Amino acid sequence: MMRGKVQIKRIEKPTKRQVTFAKRRNGVLKKAHELSVLCDAQIAVIIFSDTGRLYEFSSSNLQEMMQKYHKHAKDVQISKLEVQKYMEGLKGDSDSMISEIQFLQLYDRKLVGDDLNSCSYDELDEIQKQMEKSLRTIRERKDQLLAEYVENLRAKEKYLLHESAKPSADKHKEVTGSLGSEVETGLCIGLPQVRY
Repeated sequence: MMRGKVQIKRIEKPTKRQVTFAKRRNGVLKKAHELSVLCDAQIAVIIFSDTGRLYEFSSSNLQEMMQKYHKHAKDVQISKLEVQKYMEGLKGDSDSMISEIQFLQLYDRKLVGDDLNSCSYDELDEIQKQMEKSLRTIRERKDQLLAEYVENLRAKEKYLLHESAKPSADKHKEVTGSLGSEVETGLCIGLPQVRY
C-alpha cells in the first residue's frame, strides 16, 4: 500500500501533532548534522515546540554562531538601507529626467511651430533667435560640403586632363625620337651652315 501525499496544514489532534513533531524534529536535526559533516558547513538549528520546549543543534559553538548571525543580519540590514537610499536617489534622478524630457518635448514642439499660443513675446523672440542660429549653422555646414564637393570635382578634372594629355605627348616623343635617331635629313631652316 502506498503512502498518500500529506497535506501541509495544521494537524488538529494534539497527540498526532506531537508524534509528527517528534519524528520530523528528529529528521531535521539528523539532516542538519549530516549536512554539517558532509559539506563542512557551520549549521545551527533552533526549534521551539508549541509547549515552549527548546531543541537545538549546532555544528560548532552556538553562542559564536549567534554572534556571527547577528553581525551578518546587521550588515545585511545596513546594505538594505544603502540599497534603499540608492534606489530613492535613482527615483529622484528619474523624476528630474522625466521633467526635463517633458520640457524638451514641449520646447521641440514650439520650435516646430506647435503650441505657440501659450508662449509669451519673450519666449517667441528666444525661439526665433534659436531658429536663426540653427539656420546659420545649417547654411555654414551646407556651404562647407558644397565647397568640398567642388574642390573634389576640380581635382578630378585636373587628374583627367593630365591623364588624357599624357598618351598624346608620349606618342609625339616616340615619333620624334625614332625619326631623330634613325633619319638624318639635309634640310635646314635658316642660313646655310658650313660643314667641315
